[in-house]
Amino acid sequence: MKNIDCTLYCITNSDGMSEEAFLSKVKGACEGGVTLVQLREKDRSTLSYYELACKVKKITDTYQIPLIIDDRMDVAMAVGCGVHLGAEDMPISVARDIMGKDAVIGATAKTVEAAIKAEADGADYIGCGAIYPTKTHVKTKITKVEVLNEICNAVSIPVAAIGGLKKDNLSILKDIPIQGVCVVSAIMDAEDTKKASEELLEEVHKILHK
Repeated sequence: MKNIDCTLYCITNSDGMSEEAFLSKVKGACEGGVTLVQLREKDRSTLSYYELACKVKKITDTYQIPLIIDDRMDVAMAVGCGVHLGAEDMPISVARDIMGKDAVIGATAKTVEAAIKAEADGADYIGCGAIYPTKTHVKTKITKVEVLNEICNAVSIPVAAIGGLKKDNLSILKDIPIQGVCVVSAIMDAEDTKKASEELLEEVHKILHK
């Protein structure tokens, strides 16, 4: 099993930002202690996504933080990093065959059955949620913490909770054996992403069973 640290998993959102401001926020998050960064760009062309991914990877490489590309296996392979796949993306088993055994492949799973299949198909970690309603422009369906708990106990790969999580509402997860927390707006909407990441990391450590 790969050593994937999902403790504080930052998923990006560049809406309404200049590229300079966006990259500055990513850099701040890395300085603040995030352990994974996922570049999520739903509306970019392949070229634009690739070019931005190259710039983000320079930052994450500097801080020795793995970069994950959302949805786009082609961009992930071109840049040389991992990919996160949802239910409507490339099947995990196919992605694993193409990308090879060493590539990091994450999966979204909202049911125990989906999580077990994702692990069997070759996923390295699972993102599960939404725990709370979220304002990101991704389709969300609330996942009960009981289901999250069942998923954690059904698979041997890391499970990270996602969806509307911020430093003052993490207590709902304190008895769940997750390996980490994924956040978007709690970091990306902050004026000071370094400070936001540091404060989040402190709270996440309080609830993790590590």
